[in-house]
Amino acid sequence: MKVRLKFELPCTIDEAWDLVRSPGALTAVSRPWLAFDPVESASLPDKWEQRAYPVEVHALFGLVRVGEQTIDVSFREKDALRVFVDDGGPTAGALTLVTRWRHQMAIAPGRDGATLFRDQLSFSAGAATLLVWPVLWAFWQWRGRGIRRLATRIARDGAE
Repeated sequence: MKVRLKFELPCTIDEAWDLVRSPGALTAVSRPWLAFDPVESASLPDKWEQRAYPVEVHALFGLVRVGEQTIDVSFREKDALRVFVDDGGPTAGALTLVTRWRHQMAIAPGRDGATLFRDQLSFSAGAATLLVWPVLWAFWQWRGRGIRRLATRIARDGAE
């Protein structure tokens, strides 16, 4: 099953790429639904690097631990297209209901100096996929609003 978003961000492609590669942005756009705490270190890095990051996942303002997942980061670039790929997935707890996970965020030049942003999650939860999809869809809409908000702030702050 897939969840997709596609919209323009009012910032440059370099600013959007910095946003996509920021664990702080993941945290900001996921709250209050989810919080991510690294398993192997005190904090997530300032920028994602191409490697796997085991994290604990908490819901409801960080109050309820729902499991662990690996965020397995890689990047692809071709011409002006830049793609962030997460081929990780749930590893423990209730999250393991999801058995397949692939998350991609792609950015490319948009109209009038804006940046085209595409966000796609491909996942499976076996027989429960149709029950999980609405929850992930709603969460992705929340994330999308947060990403647009952050990009607007970045563009505004960069213009000052």
